Amino acid sequence: MSISRRGLLVGLPLLLAGCASTYPEQRNYAALPGEAFPLSSVPIDRIKPELRRTEVDYVSPYEAGTVVVDTPARRAYYILGNGRAIRYGVGVGRAGLALSGNAYVGRKAEWPTWTPTANMQRREPRYRALAGGMPGGPNNPLGARAMYLYRGGNDTHFRIHGTNQPDSIGHAMSSGCIRMMNHDVIDLFQRVQIGAKVVVIQASA
Repeated sequence: MSISRRGLLVGLPLLLAGCASTYPEQRNYAALPGEAFPLSSVPIDRIKPELRRTEVDYVSPYEAGTVVVDTPARRAYYILGNGRAIRYGVGVGRAGLALSGNAYVGRKAEWPTWTPTANMQRREPRYRALAGGMPGGPNNPLGARAMYLYRGGNDTHFRIHGTNQPDSIGHAMSSGCIRMMNHDVIDLFQRVQIGAKVVVIQASA
């Protein structure tokens, strides 16, 4: 066997090992052609490793099915139980606009309509033209899914939702809602039940 061929065979296991390590993550962001508005795949190298969806060790006092949003860390966790959780990168509200404390998922919607709140319309007059609502779709700020957060039977007007601005994930720049990549919000939407507890942490422990 020639040296060059032998070198190729020696290097092949390393190459395959590298593919095996990234394939599960890339699969999380594969194309979703069956959506009402099909989503293209997202190259894994466009997502920072710490913001990629993954299962992690996460010890917490919350029961399985709870969503914990760690605002300072720009992370959300879906509690699996037994010290494990699914971790997601999120975008959060700008200072003074973010939700804090406990809520629950009051309803869910696929490719939801977006209606700017009265406060948003006061702050940003350009939103007044959308007072009647913007239909769901790829240009809608709520993205592919929305989970509406309630307290005591009342809509807080905060949502966990997708986004048409994936570069905002990992930053504090929304009007208070919790943004996720569309692929990630679809995953969380499938897991979360109506009535699920949502805990939003605003300060590091």
